[in-house]
Amino acid sequence: MTLAANQVLLQFLEITAYALDGFAFSAETLVGQAVGARRKDRLRQSVAISMRWGIGGALLLSLVFWLFGPAIIALLTTSPEVRTEAARYLPWLAIGPLIGVASWMYDGIFIGATRTREMRNAMLVSVAFYALLCLTLPLWLGNHGLWAALMGLNLMRGVTMAKLYPRVEASIG
Repeated sequence: MTLAANQVLLQFLEITAYALDGFAFSAETLVGQAVGARRKDRLRQSVAISMRWGIGGALLLSLVFWLFGPAIIALLTTSPEVRTEAARYLPWLAIGPLIGVASWMYDGIFIGATRTREMRNAMLVSVAFYALLCLTLPLWLGNHGLWAALMGLNLMRGVTMAKLYPRVEASIG
């Protein structure tokens, strides 16, 4: 039952990823143009605009998932047991866009600035953190621990890339 519920809930994550990646793709273009022109002012403006749109999108997705999550689950499965089980973990997916928005947006920023080495390094740290969470949290929290670990991965990705972001600005000079 839990596996089926998780599969249904992964669709919420897919919706989030596709929606927020749209803003990240825009950031790639805007940041790439600013870096190519060696214009730090345009870079900062591009990052600020992209982040605002990404955060707005994340807020909207979270609101939709909070308000209509059970209805979306009902569209994805006819099983009452799976619906009930998925509803138990729905709050993780409702806060997921807010937790993960920085990681998606920084992906676009770093790709646009061609700073993939920093992106890789941030991901290595984040995956190590995720592995630690996966080894511990499910033991105490069960399936909630798995969702918490996934949210921890996305949070750590955003935090590590935010710490490395000054290198993007420094690369312009």
